[in-house]
Amino acid sequence: MKTIASVTLPHHVHAPRYDRQQLQSRIVHFGFGAFHRAHQALLTDRVLNAQGGDWGICEISLFSGDQLMSQLRAQNHLYTVLEKGADGNQVIIVGAVHECLNAKLDSLAAIIEKFCEPQVAIVSLTITEKGYCIDPATGALDTSNPRIIHDLQTPEEPHSAPGILVEALKRRRERGLTPFTVLSCDNIPDNGHVVKNAVLGMAEKRSPELAGWIKEHVSFPGTMVDRIVPAATDESLVEISQHLGVNDPCAISCEPFIQWVVEDNFVAGRPAWEVAGVQMVNDVLPWEEMKLRMLNGSHSFLAYLGYLSGFAHISDCMQDRAFRHAARTLMLDEQAPTL
Repeated sequence: MKTIASVTLPHHVHAPRYDRQQLQSRIVHFGFGAFHRAHQALLTDRVLNAQGGDWGICEISLFSGDQLMSQLRAQNHLYTVLEKGADGNQVIIVGAVHECLNAKLDSLAAIIEKFCEPQVAIVSLTITEKGYCIDPATGALDTSNPRIIHDLQTPEEPHSAPGILVEALKRRRERGLTPFTVLSCDNIPDNGHVVKNAVLGMAEKRSPELAGWIKEHVSFPGTMVDRIVPAATDESLVEISQHLGVNDPCAISCEPFIQWVVEDNFVAGRPAWEVAGVQMVNDVLPWEEMKLRMLNGSHSFLAYLGYLSGFAHISDCMQDRAFRHAARTLMLDEQAPTL
């Protein structure tokens, strides 16, 4: 079967310019979804294209995603991102991913051991808010969650993200290995503290001493992410295959705009993401507030008034001079002064 790894691709397709044989699983990522493919993995790929290195990614999925992982393996862990913009499209083959593990295809034990390999420096996550097993009312670990109950009863065979992270950190500590940074990349406010509360909550239930060690030695940087990445459809996959001359079942389309703001607090090193345009900062909160007010607020403004005016899409509103002027006035005169 022909794949993007086995054919000569058209000249307009941007393929990896670095030696993928040098990659190691220095980043282990939970959640090989559409957003991660077109965001964190793509930005890491940009760093590798700019300066090479060994910052490879091992993708992890637990109890779903086995078909996608099988498809990814069949094409040497390469996949396509189609950036669609008003000024044209870019077709990019991402090569930063070089390994993947799935609980169904491999084993849960193999996944946990991957986190314990010495070269692993960052564990990143895009698992949605639900995946952190946090009680939304309190912000603490939800000990009534079935997976958390399971993990507290059988901690060496965890099924939740907090349970796996705590078990992996416990084993690294016992083996004298450097801990890793835990990096939430989910689009939720204060995501660093969300994952920190989940991990420390689980650790406290298992061993207060272990929780103290994690609190002292592990970092949980906050991040702010922004890019529109729709789920793949049959139509989008056909469009991408027309660019490639071959099918890519792992491909994804997205907008050209991309932003990632990251708190620069890593305990075991990181890629030079700033080379790819990532904003490494001391405090992510001002950026979160800017996005919430300027982007989300303006989007809601256009959605509510646009609906009442008979428009079907936000883009339709922005084609209207009155709406465009109103949105600009709102952002510059009302929202920006509050930042």
